[in-house]
Amino acid sequence: MKLLTALLLAAIAAMAGEWPQFRGPAASGIGDSTKPPVHWDATKNTNVAWKTEIPGLSVSSPVAWGDRIFVTTAISSDPKQSLRVGLYGDTDPVIDTSPHQWKVLALDKKSGKILWEQTAHQGVPKTKRHPKSSQASPSPATDGKVVVAYFGSEGLFVYSMDGKLLWKKDLGLQNAGWFFDPDSEWGAASSPVIHKNTVIVQCDRQKDSFIAAYDLKDGRQLWRTARAEIPGWGTPTLVQAKDHVEVVTNGAKAIRGYDADTGKELWTLGPNSEVTCTTPVSAHGLIFVTAGYPPVQPIYAVKVGSTGDLTLRDGKTTSDAIAWSQQRGGVYLPSPLAYGDHLYTVNNNGILTAYDAKTGNRIYQQRVGEGGSFTASPIAAAGKLYITSEDGDVYVVKSGPQYELIAKNPFGEPILATPALAGDMLLVRGAKHLFAVAESTQ
Repeated sequence: MKLLTALLLAAIAAMAGEWPQFRGPAASGIGDSTKPPVHWDATKNTNVAWKTEIPGLSVSSPVAWGDRIFVTTAISSDPKQSLRVGLYGDTDPVIDTSPHQWKVLALDKKSGKILWEQTAHQGVPKTKRHPKSSQASPSPATDGKVVVAYFGSEGLFVYSMDGKLLWKKDLGLQNAGWFFDPDSEWGAASSPVIHKNTVIVQCDRQKDSFIAAYDLKDGRQLWRTARAEIPGWGTPTLVQAKDHVEVVTNGAKAIRGYDADTGKELWTLGPNSEVTCTTPVSAHGLIFVTAGYPPVQPIYAVKVGSTGDLTLRDGKTTSDAIAWSQQRGGVYLPSPLAYGDHLYTVNNNGILTAYDAKTGNRIYQQRVGEGGSFTASPIAAAGKLYITSEDGDVYVVKSGPQYELIAKNPFGEPILATPALAGDMLLVRGAKHLFAVAESTQ
């Protein structure tokens, strides 16, 4: 009964075209649109319903519920601050000690008009940031009743749908950076997720990492579980098991599953990469987790409802809970996409790989576009994959066992945030604007 109820609620949310968190319902990256846009050109305003300038720097994704869209941003008083795109391996952070404003904005879905904006926090950032990141990297989350914004060291904030601050909470210094060098602070990026009446936040940092759940009504901590983890940037994923909901987290020392109601650790799996940024996804009764930083670059397909220590020994599984795995196929920044019969991964250099989701057999591997750098995660709808480059192009690729490029659509500004689908409208967060794309026939 619980499973049927959860599935029904998820179906209702999908029918309504909601995109409530990073990568949409259950972090799947899959929209319910039957007629998503295919061809557009934002540089010529072709099939662009509207575009709205969003001040500041942010690589967080938009979320949508009903007739409203929510975004976050951090505005530095230093006008020279920018994002550095491209393929590079620098670890030095950006030092910006100028006063900032951390904001939450609500926009009208039809017109792009800003309906309200609230300043959550003001001051000098408590940590540095990566040159490809921002002081507002976690995406907001909503359940149609409240809006949750997480700004790392600056705190957790919950607003009503009309912009009234309901509560805020200081979660401490979120010092997330290269584990070899604590001074290389890269900023927080894990986004909050909403489960029933709680918001769950994964805080992996240099010391005292944890995952915790807070009451949406008043911010009261309902549970908190310590994590023996070094810094990481992946968003947790909620997965419906037979009689409970799991919170699945990516982590360098271990991939873990927790009971979403109690925070109890259910299972653990390794080995994993020394830096983890991707978000797990679930389909076909499996949970797919990947990471792409050496020395291990794995892909794991874990059966939903597993328990205990699932760790591989000498590269081989000792548990039937692992449907399949690879130790040299993982990707670094874009999260995987389980769509139809396939699992898709996109590497930082634009290499798209399709696997049989149930067996792990590789179906094809193809470079998307002419190369470049890819940070945003792929999303899908109506048999189409949407793959976004940092150069500001969105490639539409046909889903299925053969690679087929349908369109290349430019925006004219860098894009690092993962797009969102609100019904038949594609929402794309660029470096300067939020774009709403829809076919002109709609």
